[in-house]
Amino acid sequence: MNRVEVAVVGGGPVGLLLGCLLADGGVRVAVLERRRQASTHSRSIGVHPPALEVAARLELAEPFVARGVRVERGHAYAGRTRLGTLSFRSCPPPFRFVLTLPQAEGERLLEGRLASLPSGELRRGVEVAALESDEDGARLRFAGGGALGAALVVGCDGHDSALRGWLGLPFEERRYPDRFVMGDFPDGTRLGPDAAVYLTAGGVVESFPLPGGLRRWVAAVSPSGGPGPEPRAATRLRAASWLADRVLERVGERLDARRCSMVSAFGVRTLLVRRLVAGRVALAGDAAHVLPPFGGQGMNLGWLDAGVLADRVLAARAGEDLARLPVARLRQALAAYEAARVPAARAAAGRAAFNLRVGRASPAPSLRAAAVWTGLHSPLAPAFARRFTMRGLSAGLAPERDT
Repeated sequence: MNRVEVAVVGGGPVGLLLGCLLADGGVRVAVLERRRQASTHSRSIGVHPPALEVAARLELAEPFVARGVRVERGHAYAGRTRLGTLSFRSCPPPFRFVLTLPQAEGERLLEGRLASLPSGELRRGVEVAALESDEDGARLRFAGGGALGAALVVGCDGHDSALRGWLGLPFEERRYPDRFVMGDFPDGTRLGPDAAVYLTAGGVVESFPLPGGLRRWVAAVSPSGGPGPEPRAATRLRAASWLADRVLERVGERLDARRCSMVSAFGVRTLLVRRLVAGRVALAGDAAHVLPPFGGQGMNLGWLDAGVLADRVLAARAGEDLARLPVARLRQALAAYEAARVPAARAAAGRAAFNLRVGRASPAPSLRAAAVWTGLHSPLAPAFARRFTMRGLSAGLAPERDT
């Protein structure tokens, strides 16, 4: 049976980053992805400084930045009245900005980096049908035949992770009543590379610059309703028109629905596991936690998972083949990973829930506006900037870079 040291199930952004980090350290790693072609859809667009620091280990930070938009500040509005500006220039160097880079472009760069590493490979069109694990190792069996042995298996296979189901590690779920629609349009604003958040009577509107002269808009669906949870192709123009109408109504910006290149509607929930490890199997990314998308933490949290797990595995391996590593040493490394990342995911979920509450239509909008104005104009503003850029959530990275 074909064997590697680490098998990563799932070739999305987290699985690809983990594969790169391990292969860069000399680990024989296979990233298994059931999709035959890379996705062109990009829900995630924000890359925060701690994630860029992990990418820098692979010499990918500069290519990321070259293809993205550096967002160095964000403006807060109450309706159409600007309350103030949050600058990220006060954050620790070297990355004093949030980068907007469509997920599909990030995956393309990661896939290219993995292909350049002799001990790493991406196998597309591979669907894992069964998992077996014991003291001697793990074995993955594929739909249609074939198998792969590994000293360690990592599930990066998304919120509906088959591996998590086989391990019996259920999600703790919290659902929220909020619904949103987001879409990408040609940028006709004067915001340039800045982001903007509008707190309005009908619900929050968010706006982020994208490469290629585009801008992403996200609008809350008011209790009176909006498009369904996932617009199909036949209703994309309707959903884009709904979003354009809300942006015009709430913030006064005109969008051309016919030139919308992506539109999606979504609900909000938090999904967390209590454990990330079972025997020789670990979980990372959306397989382990799904967060409300406010603050752009989801993909970044997964990348930090990948950074911590790679650090722990490489430190335990110490140049040896993982297959010959005493199982007690591997367990110790995985336990340290779990101990660091479970609290980090819960802290991130708390931040996302807070952002969600702030953005809801408020019964006391003047009080909310006053609170936001005070925060942006107080000595606490740099602390808010560090919090927004995910400082404090990279626990477990070695060397510790989180400040």
